[in-house]
Amino acid sequence: MKILIATNHSYMLYRFRKELIAKLLEEHEVVISTPFVGHETDFEAMGCHMIETQVDRRGINPKTDLKLVNCYRKILKEVQPDQVITYSIKPNIYMGFLCRQKKIPYFANVQGLGTAFQNPKLAAIVTRMFRVSLKKAEKVFFENTTNAQEFLNRNILSKADIHVLPGAGINLEEYRYEEYLVEGPIRFLYLGRIMKEKGMDEFLYAAEKLKAIYGDRIAFDLVGFFEDEYKLRVEDLQQREIVTFHGFQTEVYDYYRKSHCVVLPSYHEGLSNVLLEAAAVGRPVITSDVPGCREAVLDGESGLLCPVKDREMLFAKMKEMLLFSDEKREMFGQAGRTYMEREFSKDKVVGATIKILFQRK
Repeated sequence: MKILIATNHSYMLYRFRKELIAKLLEEHEVVISTPFVGHETDFEAMGCHMIETQVDRRGINPKTDLKLVNCYRKILKEVQPDQVITYSIKPNIYMGFLCRQKKIPYFANVQGLGTAFQNPKLAAIVTRMFRVSLKKAEKVFFENTTNAQEFLNRNILSKADIHVLPGAGINLEEYRYEEYLVEGPIRFLYLGRIMKEKGMDEFLYAAEKLKAIYGDRIAFDLVGFFEDEYKLRVEDLQQREIVTFHGFQTEVYDYYRKSHCVVLPSYHEGLSNVLLEAAAVGRPVITSDVPGCREAVLDGESGLLCPVKDREMLFAKMKEMLLFSDEKREMFGQAGRTYMEREFSKDKVVGATIKILFQRK
């Protein structure tokens, strides 16, 4: 079969889906439509055919989106795929709509609801678009049951259309368990986009307050790229030696290894890969008690859950983790690793996905 994959980010596709694509390549031809932002040559080396496709990930300009629809229409005509798999909102909607028109079997992946469902007016529009584009999908994959229920409540899909997977899964060989470090200051790691919806206001508040109390006994590492609104604030905190900003990194394993706790106070997620990676390496986590985060944590066993958007409670949870003994933090990390092995292994997720992809209604 010839399988077309449409997504909005080549780097993210490679980082979290390369094992699935490798499995598909064992028996099928794979074509990938994506903006080229990293790992294009790695995909080509695997045997994929790459099509550079511009996707405005956050904008809602009708002219830009119409251009994308026409681009997808041209790609479908040229590639003539037997099956299409889509990731993220615009490929899900626009490629899904075209596949429905052309009666091409297609599968969509909803990796989180994002900002589209936070604004009531925008949510109403997106709901109607999803109803049209996903109506004839073979199956729609979700990463948590709450997001799937939202689509049921909005009458976008029926239960028969839905399959919930434990995220993208975690490669337990790539993210090996590491012995817990006991030397030096207790290091809290934030890894991801430095933006409001990831809980950055709450994290920076807690970091500044904790640093004032514990000084050199504690350290805060930021890994990722920031949106412009945080540039001056992060630079100021770094200058005052409250945080260390490492910028965007393609290789993140060593940051997990050197950390004592990973913090993700996000407002919403599909299923956080950061939390899965941290737990696989054997590090306790602190995260928001929201869909997409809570599923990755055994509260009180592998990490601590915190009410979303509550900076004082985040401060309290981070202080609680700081005051744990090294042995207790290590036990949390070991529990997280065991949980990943039991529920989130990449092999398990890829196997479940392949099984669904080659079934038919």
